Amino acid sequence: MGRTAYQHYIPPVNFGYVENDLYRCGQPNELNFPFMEKLGLRCIVWLAPEEPNQNVMNFVDDQEIELHHLGVLESGNASDPITEDMILEAFNLILDKKNHPMAIMCNIGRHRTGTVVGCLRKLQRWNLASIFEEYRRFAGPKVRILNEQFIELFDTDLVRIPVDPPEWL
Repeated sequence: MGRTAYQHYIPPVNFGYVENDLYRCGQPNELNFPFMEKLGLRCIVWLAPEEPNQNVMNFVDDQEIELHHLGVLESGNASDPITEDMILEAFNLILDKKNHPMAIMCNIGRHRTGTVVGCLRKLQRWNLASIFEEYRRFAGPKVRILNEQFIELFDTDLVRIPVDPPEWL
């Protein structure tokens, strides 16, 4: 008796649902592409200093996904904290509904992605305890206090809210 073939859907490392049509994760690999394809992404905000690997670039091209590489740093040091300009540039993309469905990514989906999501939660008026709990859940034992401090001190008044923002804002 033959087995029915079925597709396995494996999410990337640190995958999470942020809001409707907004996801977060680390860099996907070939095993994750069928799962990622099901999301129907229009846009990826890439926050790591280096380019995504070639397999991801091929996937992005094949799926006609717009990739925005915001993680380039002048210093070139991957452990440098994310900048306010990078967060504001990410928000210009995240708050524009025409870019959805969208994924926010960095290499592992911990620090840079977590900081952007933490600042988004602050913009949504979450309390800091809940924001830090979510950040720590994805960061695991590698919590960076500087990122939490950045989220706490982030000035949401700097964010330009579009005329027609996503319903979750």
